[in-house]
Amino acid sequence: MAYRKTPAEIRRLEAAREHLIACATSVVAEVGWSQASVTAVADSAGIAAGSVYQHFPSKAALAVEVFRRAAGREVEVLGEVLHGPGDPVERLVRGVEVFARRALENRGLAYALLAAPAEPAVGAERLDFRRRYRALWAEVVREGMAGGQLPAQNGEITAAALTGAIGEVLVDPLGTPDEKATGELLTELTATALRCAGAAPAA
Repeated sequence: MAYRKTPAEIRRLEAAREHLIACATSVVAEVGWSQASVTAVADSAGIAAGSVYQHFPSKAALAVEVFRRAAGREVEVLGEVLHGPGDPVERLVRGVEVFARRALENRGLAYALLAAPAEPAVGAERLDFRRRYRALWAEVVREGMAGGQLPAQNGEITAAALTGAIGEVLVDPLGTPDEKATGELLTELTATALRCAGAAPAA
């Protein structure tokens, strides 16, 4: 008869796995993907390096899980904003502001998610999540067109342009903290997003 883990053992393993993911996320935010070795993550978690492989078959598998968790949370937050109150243009502006502020408040992790060199498995996840961002922007652009707040356009192309532009604009500021410039950056970024979608400038 095969051995079956008890509920207490399953809970312990799940807690250990969650702790490992949290520690790995912190390491990635601090040193990037390339320096986030299994040893560095294990040291942060207070376990032996070999114990990492009890939860993940490889460093790449752990990195993918870290990316999915962190990026998934950002997609979730953006979705909540873009599906929230206000007309489509107001939600578009609020979405840009919230996404940018969250990135600037956690620069190391945001840079890792957006641009830091990573192994192919993480790069593939990046492409998938860019598609998710594009889908969210495209939805609000289509709503704006339907309601007359935005001119007729190809919503998919506009959404792709927004996704690329927002990420590109943030890359350099993420590496050079300047709290004084944050307000100006957000103003310029939202103005750019409005122009991209063909909306009237914010009052």
